[in-house]
Amino acid sequence: MFVTAVESRPAGVVEATPRHRPFPARVGAFVALTKPRIIELLLITTVPVMFLAQRGIPNLLLVLEVVVGGYLSAGGANALNMYIDRDIDALMHRTENRPLVTGMVSPRECLVFGISLGVFSTVWFAVLVNALSAALSLAALLFYVFVYTLGLKRRTPQNIVWGGIAGCMPVFIGWSAVTNSLSWAPVVLFLVMFFWTPPHYWPLSMKVQDDYANAGVPMLPVVAGNLVVARQIVIYSWVMVLVSLLLWPAAHTSLLYPIAAAVFGAMWLKEAHQLHSRAKAGVVGPKLKEMRLFHWSITYITLLFVVIAIDPFLR
Repeated sequence: MFVTAVESRPAGVVEATPRHRPFPARVGAFVALTKPRIIELLLITTVPVMFLAQRGIPNLLLVLEVVVGGYLSAGGANALNMYIDRDIDALMHRTENRPLVTGMVSPRECLVFGISLGVFSTVWFAVLVNALSAALSLAALLFYVFVYTLGLKRRTPQNIVWGGIAGCMPVFIGWSAVTNSLSWAPVVLFLVMFFWTPPHYWPLSMKVQDDYANAGVPMLPVVAGNLVVARQIVIYSWVMVLVSLLLWPAAHTSLLYPIAAAVFGAMWLKEAHQLHSRAKAGVVGPKLKEMRLFHWSITYITLLFVVIAIDPFLR
C-alpha cells in the first residue's frame, strides 16, 4: 500500500540515475538521507529521560541500544520523507542538494533504504529493549511518513503543529525503555516538545518562506504572514514554558529543575516577544532576526534536558 501510494513519479521531475560515484560519496549520501542533524536533537531528548526514569544512571548498554535503535528508526523515517518529497526538494534552495535531487541516490534505493531501516529498527527495539519501545518507535515512524509527510505537509498550515507529534515520541521511548511503562512525567515532556516544535520551526519557515511558496507548501508564514506567525509563536511559547514547570510535581524533581526551567523559559519568552514586536512594526528581511529564536530554541531544549539528566543526582 505504501509503495503504490508514493511510487509514481511526480510530474515535471526528472529523476537522475546514480552514476559510478566514489564509494565514500555514496556512503555520505546514504547517511545524509537520515538527516543526522535532526536526529541529534531527538537523541538529546531521549537519553536524559532515561536518567530521569532510572532516577540515576541507567544501564549504559541499554542507553546504547536505545540510541542506535532511535537513530535507525528516525533515519528510516527521514529517508522515506525525502523519497516522498523529492519533487518539492528540487524546487527549494535549502533542499536542492539532497541526495535524491542531485542523483547521488536513486528513488528506489532511497525507498528500500528507508523501509529497511524502519523494519530493522523495530526488530532491534523489540529484541534488545522491549515491545513497548518498539511499538512507540514504529508509531513515530508511521506517523511522520503517513500523517505528516503524506497527509498534512502539503495540505494545511497546521502541518508542523500536528506533524511534530512524531518528534515528541522519543521522550516516551526513552522512558519506556527503562521502565517498560509510561507515566505522567513523560506525558509532561511530550507536551513540552509538542508546544516547543511550532515556535522552534516557524522562525525558520519565516526565513525561507519564499522556498515554501515556490514549492506550494502552505507553511503558516506563506499563507498568513509574519505578524500572525509571530503572534502564534508567543502563544505557543507561553504554553510551553508553563507546561515545562509541571514536571516538578509530576517527576518530583529537585528545586534545580523548576528554577532552570523558569530562567530558560524567561529567556525564550523575551526572544519570542521581541520577534513579535519587530513583526508588528513591519520589519522584514534580515532586520526581522527571526533566526535568533530558532537558534535559541535548540539551545533551550538542550539545556532543559541536560538539567533533566542532572536532577536525579540532586534529590
